[in-house]
Amino acid sequence: MASPPSPVSPALVARLREAGCVFAEQEADLIASAARTPDEQDRMVRRRCAGLPLEHVLGWALFCGLRVRVDEGVFVPRPRTEFLARQARALLTPGAVAVDLCCGSGALGAVLAHTRADITLHAADIDAASVACARRNLPGHRVHRGDLYDALPPDLRGRVQVLVANVPYVPTDRIALLPAEARVHEDRRALDGGQDGLDLLRRVAADAGRWLAPGGRVLVEVGQEQVLAAREAFVRGGLACEVVSCPEWEATVVTGTR
Repeated sequence: MASPPSPVSPALVARLREAGCVFAEQEADLIASAARTPDEQDRMVRRRCAGLPLEHVLGWALFCGLRVRVDEGVFVPRPRTEFLARQARALLTPGAVAVDLCCGSGALGAVLAHTRADITLHAADIDAASVACARRNLPGHRVHRGDLYDALPPDLRGRVQVLVANVPYVPTDRIALLPAEARVHEDRRALDGGQDGLDLLRRVAADAGRWLAPGGRVLVEVGQEQVLAAREAFVRGGLACEVVSCPEWEATVVTGTR
């Protein structure tokens, strides 16, 4: 019979709580489970107390039930983005061609690939560290480095059934208000959406029609106050537009259909 796990040291919980970790008990349990030696545990705790995101300390994030690798400096997938993932995976059909644009760690692509093993999946990001991380999370799929659609193979034009793009949508003047975990330890390009937060969304919407198959869809996450401007961008791009929200996660997804 297996022995029950050892209780987490109160001293470990206290160190994390003193550093400002709101969920100190849960974090202590995760760190204690991940560390292979006392020295490794101490290093992990010191890094967490110094402000490194827990996911970077552990090396992974839990996303839609999947353990997704998250390297240091790479955007950590947010729980609210699981709503976007669920909306996208519900659209997959047998043999679909799917794209994860602005992929970061490749978390969204990993959910799509896990949902249907028979899809053709491409992912892309402009950040080299994100591309390297996504390649580890998406074995057997193609991950490209480049600026939005410029990264994709030209032969995908007009063939994509599901295009998910978790573009940055924080307005520039609100970056300073983000938690230090994000603004210090994640690539600013993964956070800063420009003056009103929608610079990249407009670029995605403007060119999506060239890449989507007839009836294909592009899905993005936005703030509730950005819905009207996002809808206008999709309509200008020649797409039919639908907006769905999840109050529980405070998540809003805009879908454009060719």
